[in-house]
Amino acid sequence: MAIVIACHILGGNRMTSVRDAAGRARANLKRRDQAALVLPADRDPVGLLEGQHVSRLADLVPVRVGRMLQSPFAFYRGGAGLMARDLRDAPVSGVDVVLCGDAHISNFGFYASPERELVFDLNDFDEAGIGPWEWDVRRLAASVHIGGRDIGLSEDACRDAVVAAAEAYRTVLRQFVELSAVERYFYRVDTSEVAERLGEAGRRTWLKATDKARGRTSEQVLRKLTVQSENGRLRIDDQPPVLQHVNHATADDIPQLFDQYRTTLREDVAFLLAQFRPVDFALRVVGVGSVGTRCYLIALEGPAGEVLFLQAKEAQASVLTSHGGRPSVIPGYEGGADHIEGHRVVAAQRILQATSDPFLGWITGWAGESGDRPRVDYYWRQFRDMKGSIDPATLSADGYRAYGTLCAALLARAHGQSPGGRVIARYLGRSERYALATADWAAGYADVAEADFETVAAAVAAGRLPVERGV
Repeated sequence: MAIVIACHILGGNRMTSVRDAAGRARANLKRRDQAALVLPADRDPVGLLEGQHVSRLADLVPVRVGRMLQSPFAFYRGGAGLMARDLRDAPVSGVDVVLCGDAHISNFGFYASPERELVFDLNDFDEAGIGPWEWDVRRLAASVHIGGRDIGLSEDACRDAVVAAAEAYRTVLRQFVELSAVERYFYRVDTSEVAERLGEAGRRTWLKATDKARGRTSEQVLRKLTVQSENGRLRIDDQPPVLQHVNHATADDIPQLFDQYRTTLREDVAFLLAQFRPVDFALRVVGVGSVGTRCYLIALEGPAGEVLFLQAKEAQASVLTSHGGRPSVIPGYEGGADHIEGHRVVAAQRILQATSDPFLGWITGWAGESGDRPRVDYYWRQFRDMKGSIDPATLSADGYRAYGTLCAALLARAHGQSPGGRVIARYLGRSERYALATADWAAGYADVAEADFETVAAAVAAGRLPVERGV
């Protein structure tokens, strides 16, 4: 299956110039020094979580803590802010790219292309921004090691999987940047070859996951999450605490916000949605680290009674900014005071994905129904549009290793859209030196993440953090 890339090539004063980056990459950090695990002396994982909870919906904070404490890997998934703080002062080679910001292995998955074909790519951009390329690679590498431990792989197998992933990043990026900028823009990915890389057992897992993803449509949501009210109108079914009606907006607010959202869409999509009207909305709990942010399921009804579901998700400042100290920048946008976090998420997603949801858009909204309503930014997208993922626990050691290399290859393609990609490829060279150093770093950080998991669990046991499990 062919996928056309939709992205913007960045340049100018917001990005590191290629020439300056090349000099710093050579001077600042040798590849073998990428193994050094440099952490801030004032690390406080419990305090950091408490700080994040201030801006979240208080009654959902216990759910977030409970989901993070399912396992060390779940904790790592929800700990993007903690890792950004850890990476803030760590040495880097000096080349910035557009980052995913949270490129762990469970943030790669399936979704539908505009042509209604199933694609596989990076699939979470809440923390996206501009920063050192190493931050994304380290986020992925540590997730491969921790995820390997989570499914019972040996330390040698975990390390081997990280080396393979880092090597895939190096080799794919090196090949990719040999293309021209325009060729990279229109690069096509044939996902029919992907399953073959996972081995026979992995291929079966892949096919099962794709079949499940194809069934995740608005029609399925209509059957599972809605009911008919007494007056015969469609209504989202309350399933608290994960799905419930709230008074965060009035009946008059939603059409106005919907109109604002449509102004951010491409003309053909905006024209299509002009035929739809919002008929209901409800608060929905999503993810692990995102729990407690404002996320809404919105039901739209079309001219023939057809139903389309969108998701409006709060876009807080990226952890790259709030904890990593990076400037708050929307890729390719000199917005200044008009910086909109939802726009940042959408812009990065369009840049980094090979193809993106045509319903991606953004608004500036608020928190609360009345009184002093502080500004809250949101981005909008389709809900469950053939979305799915690979469960690492279903993979063999060889299949897991291959899956890690697939994710790393897609990350390399994404980073290759930035002007610094060619500089990174030269820095990485032709040997395994960087991959081996990254494997050392990932193993060390896996130990740190597991210790943080135990620290937070102890804080819960001591009553410092609230928890609600099994939700």
